[in-house]
Order: sequence, then C-alpha cells, then structure tokens
Amino acid sequence: MVRIEVDFVDIVAEKDGHRLYGEVKGASTVPGLDVDTAIGQLVRRMPSEADRSVSFALVVRDDPGSVEAAVRAPQRILDLLGMALCAVAEDGGVRQLFGRV
Repeated sequence: MVRIEVDFVDIVAEKDGHRLYGEVKGASTVPGLDVDTAIGQLVRRMPSEADRSVSFALVVRDDPGSVEAAVRAPQRILDLLGMALCAVAEDGGVRQLFGRV
C-alpha cells in the first residue's frame, strides 16, 4: 500500500509489515539545500528507538545536479540513519544510489 502526504511525509509505503518513509525532491535551482532539508525532514520522522520494520529514503530527480547533491551526504551518516538514496528519471525509472529500501 502506498500513500502520499501522510503526517508531513511525501510517501509512505507498506508491505509485509515493513514501512518505508520517503521524502521526494523535484526540480530545483538549489538541489543541495533541498537535499539537506529532505534529510532533516526524514530525521524528524525517525522513531526514538531502533525499529527494523521502518526504513527511510531520500528520492531525487535523476539529473546531474540533484544526484550530485544527494551523494554529497556523508555515507557514514546515511549508514547510521539507515537511509537510502534513490533517483527517479523522467520516464519513471528508479536508480538506487545508496542503501536499501
């Protein structure tokens, strides 16, 4: 089940007892700021206790500026947060840049 705009999160997807929260950033003149904002938005949605049934993803446009901004986030921090990075092309194709969703 996929829902949009739920509790201030762009996308919430659920399957087999697992929940994925996604923050999506579209076209932008300042993709670095948008990526930083999205990471902060996801961090605010994270439970205070570890929960393996919940994961988080930052989703950006699959264009050079957006992808470059997304992969600048320190991988060590994204690992600690359990956050994945994905890029979506104009044709709807999805590329996973980092992590697992």
